[in-house]
Amino acid sequence: MEKKDYRTLIDGDIPPYVMRFIKLVGKGINDYSMINENNTILIAASGGKDSLALTLALALRKKWLPISYNLKALMIDWKEHPVGDDNLKKIEKYYSDLGVELVIKRENQFPESFKGDFNCYLCARNRRRILFEKANESGIKQIAMGHHLDDFAETTLMNLAFRANFSTMQPVQEFFNGKIYIIRPMVYVHESTTRHIAEEYDIPTIKPVCPYDQTNVRARLKPIISELCHIDKLTREHMLNAHTFSHPLKREEN
Repeated sequence: MEKKDYRTLIDGDIPPYVMRFIKLVGKGINDYSMINENNTILIAASGGKDSLALTLALALRKKWLPISYNLKALMIDWKEHPVGDDNLKKIEKYYSDLGVELVIKRENQFPESFKGDFNCYLCARNRRRILFEKANESGIKQIAMGHHLDDFAETTLMNLAFRANFSTMQPVQEFFNGKIYIIRPMVYVHESTTRHIAEEYDIPTIKPVCPYDQTNVRARLKPIISELCHIDKLTREHMLNAHTFSHPLKREEN
């Protein structure tokens, strides 16, 4: 099946399921006061379906909001696993079409400070460090990550089963005494939705290179949660609602 042009969405031809997706992103933003008037948001762009879908929602919803905010994006192109110039050009055009400034940084995935070690935690910490540095030098307070409801559920089960800790990632996570916040606007969005959008439209998704992509704990938990959803389709929502989240980023008075 031939994919539709994503630019039709930009032009306003938005089918109901995509509109529901955009509104769910807006609900996450509003419920946790993630974005205020005139904020600048740095999107963590991996090139994968989730961060590209998040960018789409954040850009499109600006058209009918009573407030204005600015969007920028940072994509890290690992020197050890470059995504290639052709892919980068497609990503750059996508962000340009959405009116989002994109910066691409080439960085070492395995820096010397790892001393030969490498795992999911170290990789994520390295990526977050680079994002923090970019946000700090640009005077940006909020970094938007493409985590979705499935990620919250998987993290809950992973922490409970393997760390004896009932916790998950936070919709709004504070760092450095409030100098930087990570926000996760897709807290209510199923991964199947971002997958559906990527499959229907010619969004230039890139599969980020990960040595542990199919073998890490999170990947092995996906089918378990999927099986639980056959018993109760709201399993992911129940796991999210079992948590109580703080609201460290308060809505500013205009």
